[in-house]
Amino acid sequence: QVQVVESGGGSVQAGGSLRLSCAASAYIYSNKCMGWFRQAPGKEREGVAAICTGGGSTYYADSVKGRFTISQDNAEKTTYLQMNSLKPEDTAMYYCAMDFGTFRESLGDIGATRAAHYFVFRGQGTQVTVSS
Repeated sequence: QVQVVESGGGSVQAGGSLRLSCAASAYIYSNKCMGWFRQAPGKEREGVAAICTGGGSTYYADSVKGRFTISQDNAEKTTYLQMNSLKPEDTAMYYCAMDFGTFRESLGDIGATRAAHYFVFRGQGTQVTVSS
């Protein structure tokens, strides 16, 4: 089983930037996607961004388009989430996850309410706090 460790969270003021990292314990095969999700207290887990190897496809939730960028260094087994122009509503615990292999073909929308059902979560998350 692939394990992941998220890092890079912290506290920033609105308008600031953070770069999250997700280090995987094994290489990400070409038919797999890695996703970033977040969960704020009292709210459902929501998809933020995903990247699928092989085709290099990326997916973003509408709320982060133009501000967040997902990238991947497969040689380093690491997936990144560059977050710019952060807003207080971005405050949440951020998790990365690997999909079961069907996200791209069966859903392809990381912002969909059921997106998390296509991924397996094994990390502890990293906290992002944005103050106004």
